[in-house]
Amino acid sequence: MAEYSWDDLPFFLAVARTGQLSAAARELRTNHVTVSRRLDRLESDLGVRLFERSPRGYRLTALGERLVERAGAMERDAAVFAEAATEGPATPRGTVRLATPEGFGNFFLADHLPALARSHPALLIELVPIQQIMSLSRREADLSVALHSPSSGPYRRERILPYRLFVYASRGYLDAHGPIRHAGQFAAHPVIGYIEDMIFTPGLDYLREILPGTRASYQSSSIQAQLAATRAGFGLGVLPFFIASRHPDLVPVLPREVHIERAYWLICHDDLVAAPRIRLLSDFIRNAAQSAAETFAGAPLLS
Repeated sequence: MAEYSWDDLPFFLAVARTGQLSAAARELRTNHVTVSRRLDRLESDLGVRLFERSPRGYRLTALGERLVERAGAMERDAAVFAEAATEGPATPRGTVRLATPEGFGNFFLADHLPALARSHPALLIELVPIQQIMSLSRREADLSVALHSPSSGPYRRERILPYRLFVYASRGYLDAHGPIRHAGQFAAHPVIGYIEDMIFTPGLDYLREILPGTRASYQSSSIQAQLAATRAGFGLGVLPFFIASRHPDLVPVLPREVHIERAYWLICHDDLVAAPRIRLLSDFIRNAAQSAAETFAGAPLLS
């Protein structure tokens, strides 16, 4: 059996996650020379090639792909072991990387997480609200909020709560173009939506469901940019109520007749579920979201 240093595995995982020596070095708080040296040593000790090197970065070989998940599991087990050995569940510590959709992360959690961080100074929360799926298996994130539940894999899945989206327009736009009295009028107005070939999950394919046959004439992968375009009076935007309701200049259009429902899921790798820091953050997200359930559901527009 090949002899190697376990201390080299974090360097392997960091390069696998980032694809770059410099980015891995920043993650590990070291320099790229050290990362390169430790990676070379691991490959030499194992007698295998884990990465293909190119000017564009590091790409896992077929063997590297097979080993990265096992290495990630070892890293998770080590973190759980360390927590259990050094601290009780009443004092969670360590780092938790939380990946969320942009809307949920930037327009909801960002307002709430500072309170948790203040009350648990030994816990470092890394909030990553981006427009793509981060891999739990590769340790790109420890915990994620997602628009769908994975159909397979060693994950704990929990449906947090549903939320509703409605069609909105700015007051200025409606003043200039007149009221919209039925859904058949939507076709006469420009629509704001996601870039079609960059929709990474079916949950974001709003227009196919809420405005069938409509193609967005202003497209962005960011809900922040779509919100800005709607408020600027470009046309009609499909927005979650918990985001749009913050802006009195936005008017819901036919909210009873036209709306859709989605749900947020909380997902964690089975190996991390019992870790105190994961339990703490999971409970916090669940409780914060459920305390705002009526706002997520758009209840004021449907009552």
